[in-house]
Amino acid sequence: MHDCLFILIPLLFSIDYMPESINEDIIPDIKLVIYRKCTPAWKLPAHTTDAINLTYVTEGKARYTINDKQIDLVQGNLLTLPIDCVRKGYTFPDQPMHCFSVDFRLKSSRGLEAMLPFPAITTPGLREDIIRMFHELTFSWLNKVPGHVIKTRGLLLQIIHRFMELVIFKNELNTGDPRINKVIRYISAHYPERITVRKMADMVGLNPTYFGTLFKQVMKTSFNRYLIQLRINNAESILANGEYKVADIADACGFTDISHFYKQYKLIRGFPPSYSLPKKF
Repeated sequence: MHDCLFILIPLLFSIDYMPESINEDIIPDIKLVIYRKCTPAWKLPAHTTDAINLTYVTEGKARYTINDKQIDLVQGNLLTLPIDCVRKGYTFPDQPMHCFSVDFRLKSSRGLEAMLPFPAITTPGLREDIIRMFHELTFSWLNKVPGHVIKTRGLLLQIIHRFMELVIFKNELNTGDPRINKVIRYISAHYPERITVRKMADMVGLNPTYFGTLFKQVMKTSFNRYLIQLRINNAESILANGEYKVADIADACGFTDISHFYKQYKLIRGFPPSYSLPKKF
């Protein structure tokens, strides 16, 4: 595992970049947070970035030149620039750009410089949840009340995580479908209980067959597979504490058949549950 968060992006404008592994050990040091509402004559003078920059466009259009490459930013685009890029830009007078922009450095807990896994330009789209987080980040940064450093770092990490869900993992956890969102939140709180497709379909007022099809369409996996995965994730966390027997953990995570638990755990994790118990020295 690398001590840096991500492997440096080899091609700045590749849209197919996908890191093989991601180290989530990061600590952001925020330099600047701004909500920019460009005037028609707005221009960004040429300069070399001394921090990572995220620019999320919520309205309008702008043209940037990054390391002599020209790109256009439009609503829903995310621009991600590493350190030491030469950047300049201007907005289009008939479509002034509105955007959130954050400059920050990333380090691992060992103090090593880290980077982001995003290509230079991605299109996560216009997301209300991300916009809310950016507004809260901007408000906290500007007001600087006691504890704002912790709060702004936490908010930035949430924003980065949300972009990772959309851009890297292609995992739409905030699905945009309120019925599926409601089901996901219910499962997270009640996963040890007996949960069926019919019960969840009834909860959101859908036909069970249609619900199963909709869930798979939105979540890219079947309802039962999603539920089993969530239960195994929780079982692994409990096993790591070493406080309970494997059979007790299986029952506590919603598996009534211990053999089924062993089979699913090995299928998903690649090893039996006992391998997740803390090692005795």
